[in-house]
Amino acid sequence: MGAVSKPEDLVRAIAAEGVRDPRVLDVLREVPRSGFVPPDLAGQAYEDKPLPIGRAQVTTQPSLVARMVEALALMGSGRVLEVGAGYGWQTALLAGLSGFVWAMERFADVAEAARENLVRFGVANAEIVVGDGTKGLPAHAPYDAILVAAAFPSVPRALEDQLAAKGRLVQPVGPGGREEVVLFEKGYRGLERLRVVAGANFVKLRGAHAFPEE
Repeated sequence: MGAVSKPEDLVRAIAAEGVRDPRVLDVLREVPRSGFVPPDLAGQAYEDKPLPIGRAQVTTQPSLVARMVEALALMGSGRVLEVGAGYGWQTALLAGLSGFVWAMERFADVAEAARENLVRFGVANAEIVVGDGTKGLPAHAPYDAILVAAAFPSVPRALEDQLAAKGRLVQPVGPGGREEVVLFEKGYRGLERLRVVAGANFVKLRGAHAFPEE
């Protein structure tokens, strides 16, 4: 698709990809993606495509972010764990739909950029934590929802354990580079696979309970 120039153009593109929840579309209008990408790429922020953020990382494609967030069915008051904060745009979207978000990021410099972005846009109900996302963040568990923005063939057990009963988890399931983004729910027997949200290409999930650090 061609370049688009303003938030509403991106919202229309995302709606055309099948995102229907009006709360998700509203928060997409409210959180300017241009403020959560490297400054030299701000002119491309409202195109529905990933953008590089350094450290061999890229942002998730906006329409895919929206589909993953929509799948969590956030109700405005829940506790959310995000694995892979990037520059904080997805964090800000989650914060607009939940009570509080703890967002984990491997790289301290990327985490600091996310913190600065969240402060600049007045997002007060989110905290960026530098650490190994595959271990989760047990101090604040259980979580009503967990969103994992990197790929591994299975859900790390620590994340399953930290998900509340009836909580939802979205993760790209695969080897890194060719995945199915899957929605799970925590049942009495553990995680239950509900549906495939989308096909996608994600970087590998790295940490103690996933692919080893490079």
